Amino acid sequence: MTKLKPSVIDALSEMICGDNPPKNFPYRSTSFLTSFFRGIDLDYRHEAPWRSKWVANVLEELNNKPSLEPDFPSPELKKVIEHLLDPIHFRGLNHEEAIEQVNQLLKSQSLTVEKDKNTGNVTLCKVIDGFVSTSTDIKEVKKVITFSPSVFTTPKKPVVINLVSVMMPFAMEFDNVLETIKAACSNANIECHRADNRWNNSTIIQDIFELIYCSSIVIVDFTGKNPNVFYEAGIAHTLGKNVIPITQNIEDIPFDLRHHRVLKYLRNKEGLQELGKGLENRLNILKQLDK
Repeated sequence: MTKLKPSVIDALSEMICGDNPPKNFPYRSTSFLTSFFRGIDLDYRHEAPWRSKWVANVLEELNNKPSLEPDFPSPELKKVIEHLLDPIHFRGLNHEEAIEQVNQLLKSQSLTVEKDKNTGNVTLCKVIDGFVSTSTDIKEVKKVITFSPSVFTTPKKPVVINLVSVMMPFAMEFDNVLETIKAACSNANIECHRADNRWNNSTIIQDIFELIYCSSIVIVDFTGKNPNVFYEAGIAHTLGKNVIPITQNIEDIPFDLRHHRVLKYLRNKEGLQELGKGLENRLNILKQLDK
């Protein structure tokens, strides 16, 4: 187990708060500090008067948790460091410089973060005798599979780069969530559709399959553990789509998908505003990666 030094904990807390210095990190108010931790399923609520001191205390608590492997911090602290550098937070900020600042900080602990060139996400790694080692085996070569579905008819329409499909429960209580998603897509200059707004085929499941097939990005709201939404998420993953999971409750995310980054939101005015900003940032990042 590697425990981070107090100086490293203090510097990370300032980065999470977005105090200047250090530059290149977004400023987080009380509510956004709470969202930062709860967004990665760490149930901490900021209610103390001093932001950076409170964050440092949280990090120290995580620093004392057991590690799953030698010479590595706890899984919770690893998750915090990787979430700190999630590209979704860095619109209008220099992501590369932020990564470099964190790496300079972690060098004394023989740790580093490696950026995935396809997604922009980072992975915390160990540095052993000058070599970077990660617990995740990342392979550049991808195997392409070809299959012909028996339940659906493969659409003859092309995939549209700037098309987002939304998979969520068809209930009135989600209307304001859908409007938030549509506004985020509009701000990112992306077209957005939900399956209940389409009637191109005799069965709704074919309309859903066609919409997912033709989209480049699929936003999936797992709130309520809706079985239809789970089914549609499986289709999107099988077709290799960029899936953006969102939920009001992290426990609604299937266990097999919890390693994916999730946008957690509250269904109130502030929560939906935060969801809209997060979606817009993520959509703009995915647009750049598709170029």
